[in-house]
Amino acid sequence: MATVDWTTVATFATAIGTLVLAVATFAAVRSANKAARVAEAGFRVSLRPVLVTSKLEDPVQKVTWIGDHWSHVGGSEASIELAEDGNIYLVISLRNVGAGIAVMFGWSFMPELAYSDKPHADPEIFRPQSRDIYIAAGDVGFWQAAIRDTSDPGYAALSKDIREIQPFTIELLYGDHEGGQRTITRFGLVPRRVGDSGEVRWFPATSRHWPLDRPDPR
Repeated sequence: MATVDWTTVATFATAIGTLVLAVATFAAVRSANKAARVAEAGFRVSLRPVLVTSKLEDPVQKVTWIGDHWSHVGGSEASIELAEDGNIYLVISLRNVGAGIAVMFGWSFMPELAYSDKPHADPEIFRPQSRDIYIAAGDVGFWQAAIRDTSDPGYAALSKDIREIQPFTIELLYGDHEGGQRTITRFGLVPRRVGDSGEVRWFPATSRHWPLDRPDPR
């Protein structure tokens, strides 16, 4: 009758136990990592702003400028002005439908309506905001910018669009209050004559969103 080599059995049992422990540890680490990723994704969503045009029933907003200039913009509208002194004033009424505070970083202009097949402008060429603009989650707010220098590269094209009542495109670069989750949203600005007086009013339309700090879901 063969004798049992208990040393070999013990070594084999130890090896099996170690393997089982390693598999259990790997599974636990993998589960913990997945839970951490889910928690991180949920945290990012809780900070993520998403800007769209405001609603028609949203209140009129009063916007002030350096030089004691004032603009008024209604819900679902934009205020586009070429003033007598040549200054251009731009305002878009916005609503933040995301869960986090929106912080404006910059803007870009295209002298025509840009459709979905046209890529967004390079973030490096966006014009920085001269003041911090915040829009709280679920609240209405606005974006504003001005061009006062007639030698500005965009002045001639933008002033021509305003004088000739032609549509154009504004892209906004913004993110959360921690400076992350940068997003570009494109707005088409379309003019319409309304009423018996033929007053020109401008209506923005949200067309595309591009996340810059995470994969594009498309």
